[in-house]
Amino acid sequence: MISSARPLLATAATVLLAPALLIQGRRVRRTTPRLPDAAGPTGGGTGAGSPLDLLVLGESTVAGVGARDHEEALTGQLASALAERSGRAVRWRALGRSGADARTVHAELLESACERRADLVVIALGVNDTVGLHGATRYRQDLLRLIGALRARLGAPPVLLAGVPPMSRFPTLPQPLRAVLGIRSRVLDSAAAELAALPGVLHAPMPAALLDPDSFADDGFHPGPAGYRIWAEQLAALAPIEQLRPVRPPS
Repeated sequence: MISSARPLLATAATVLLAPALLIQGRRVRRTTPRLPDAAGPTGGGTGAGSPLDLLVLGESTVAGVGARDHEEALTGQLASALAERSGRAVRWRALGRSGADARTVHAELLESACERRADLVVIALGVNDTVGLHGATRYRQDLLRLIGALRARLGAPPVLLAGVPPMSRFPTLPQPLRAVLGIRSRVLDSAAAELAALPGVLHAPMPAALLDPDSFADDGFHPGPAGYRIWAEQLAALAPIEQLRPVRPPS
C-alpha cells in the first residue's frame, strides 16, 4: 500500500509552492525543445520462429519521442530483446500519443489497441498524469479500467506495467519543480505497483541506468536511443515469457 505520508507530502508541496511551480512550468514549456514522434511504421516484426504478438501502449515514450524511428525507440528495441530471450519472432505494435494520460489512452486508443490479438501488453504511462497533478487514486483507477478493458477484449494476455519515471531525475526540470514532480511521480508509481497484486499483471520499476543524463534525448525529458535500449532490455528481462500463449504455427 502507498504510505499515507507521500500523497500528503505531494499535495502540501504542490499547494505551498504553487506560484513558483506555475512560473517554472510555463518557462519549461517555452524553452524545452519539442521533439517529434518517431518516424516510420508503428508496427513491424523481428526474429524468427513461432510469432509472438507484442502491443505497447502509452504516452510519448511509446510514440517514440527522442528516437529517429520505432526501430530505435522503446517498442522496436523491446521487440528485439524479447525475440532474443524467447527464441520466437515478435510482431510488434506501438500505440502511443504524446500528451496522453491513462484516461485519454482508454478513451482514444483502446479501439485501435484491440483490433489485433496480443500475447503481451506493455503499458508505459504516468508522466502526463504526474504533470497533470492527478492523484494516486485516480491514476490507479484509470489504469485498472484500462487493464480490465484490454484483457477482456484481447483474451487476458499478461500485462507489464512500466514504472512511472522518477521526474526528480529529469535534467530539463528546475528546482523546486523537479522535486515536487519527483514526489508526485513516486506516488503514482507506487499506485501502479499495487496493481501487480492482480493475476496476470506485473510492474517493472524504472531502471536506474536509464536516468543517467547521457541516456536522455536533447530535450532532457525523453529517453534517447541509448535510454530506450536500457529500458527495453529491463522490460524484456521481466516479461513473463513462460506465461505467453503457446507456440503456434505462423499464420
